[in-house]
Amino acid sequence: MSDTGFVSHCLELLAPLGHASSRRMFGGHGLYVDGLCMAMIIQDALYLKVDDDSRPLFERSGCKPFTYQTRTGERHALGYFTAPEEAMESPAEMLPWGRRALAAAVAARAKAPAKKKAGVPAKAPARKAAAPAAAGNKPKPAAAKRPAAKAPAAK
Repeated sequence: MSDTGFVSHCLELLAPLGHASSRRMFGGHGLYVDGLCMAMIIQDALYLKVDDDSRPLFERSGCKPFTYQTRTGERHALGYFTAPEEAMESPAEMLPWGRRALAAAVAARAKAPAKKKAGVPAKAPARKAAAPAAAGNKPKPAAAKRPAAKAPAAK
């Protein structure tokens, strides 16, 4: 099956979950359902997102984790496992596995810190108002700024 044919097949399998789409990423494809990344295709293998609750089910079904090797030779695993072979046959067989992957993606998004909106400058932290000087206490003068050091002249 061609690369685009396999991506199309996987999107058909995930379609009962919602609007399924794909984007190229990491030398493969990220698969999204209703805008939420819940699977990926790397080297003609479909990997579904897992969490602590669903991981044992994937392991018992003989699914393999997605791992990669770093430049230092270490192996790292991400939270994705291959889909069971029988689930690759029809959308009905994929549905329970896809639901687990989607639930894992929703849970991961809930745990992730909120992203800043693009194009909106970050708010500067509010400054505390200066407390009124108590009787007999003078406020400290602000520290004088030092001029920036000059770079040595080029020869």
